[in-house]
Amino acid sequence: MNIIFQILLLAAGFTMLIKGADWFVDGASKIADKFGIPQIVIGLTIVAMGTSLPEAAVSITAAFKGSAEITIGNVLGSNILNILIILGITSVIIPLTVKKNTLKYEIPYVILISAILFVLGFFDKEVSRVDGLILWMLFIIFMIYLFKLAKKGEDTGEEVPQVTEDDRLWKMILSVFIGAGLIVWGSNLTVDAATVLARMFGWSERLIGLTIVALGTSLPELVTSVVAGMKGKTDIAIGNIVGSNIFNILFVVGTTALIIPVVYAPNFLIDSIVCIASAALLLLCVIKNRKLTRVGGIVMLLSYAAYFVYLIRG
Repeated sequence: MNIIFQILLLAAGFTMLIKGADWFVDGASKIADKFGIPQIVIGLTIVAMGTSLPEAAVSITAAFKGSAEITIGNVLGSNILNILIILGITSVIIPLTVKKNTLKYEIPYVILISAILFVLGFFDKEVSRVDGLILWMLFIIFMIYLFKLAKKGEDTGEEVPQVTEDDRLWKMILSVFIGAGLIVWGSNLTVDAATVLARMFGWSERLIGLTIVALGTSLPELVTSVVAGMKGKTDIAIGNIVGSNIFNILFVVGTTALIIPVVYAPNFLIDSIVCIASAALLLLCVIKNRKLTRVGGIVMLLSYAAYFVYLIRG
């Protein structure tokens, strides 16, 4: 009975994280819009970071609770899942087109920062505050790149909620506070339930973070990508995932490390290599025709299956 209870708590935590992030982003975006902040700025900051809020909340909460393996495992696991599972599933449903900028700059940037995270963490056995500062500097560089793209009129794929006549300022503020509260509460429930389940099943926090927690916090990316693909906005589907992976490493890990240094356990070596290899595989699949075909999607899903077998056996 206790196992079922913890699974229900985990599901409740994920629901709170996703709904909380949705309400927080909606309220904050409308407040910004009401006070005349440009749509581009809102889209590239509040909305773009919205799908990474669950990862950020869980990672920071786990770090404070001393569950370091959930912190790094969540980010590495989410990034691997985002590419191999989410893009794999989406491209099997409908082949995905890749924007020129995504192919030329953004995917290589994911490979680069994934490698940088590995170097920063593996050799020092932690991601320190100095490392967090380095990641934030790289994050600022990426934000400058996005602003330049937006100024050129490139579609960033971020739909900004518009203020209507029915929207009242107090409702928007309430939405922000309720959303933030749900994110904090949901992250606490998720980390606590995941930790208890890990002990019950004899799984490591690393394995729980890389699989169950990573999947739960990646649900916003999954929904966004599949919906974008079904609507014919196939270039946005890949851009959303690539952007989310960049946010996860630079914003989530960077912010967490600035608050409290994050332990990087030696057994994350293989996971880091898989994270880098996943982004490299995406590049290889799309470099020729700027399309992620169904064949590419199947290769990605099979790659994740092989990685999952390694996790379970390890």
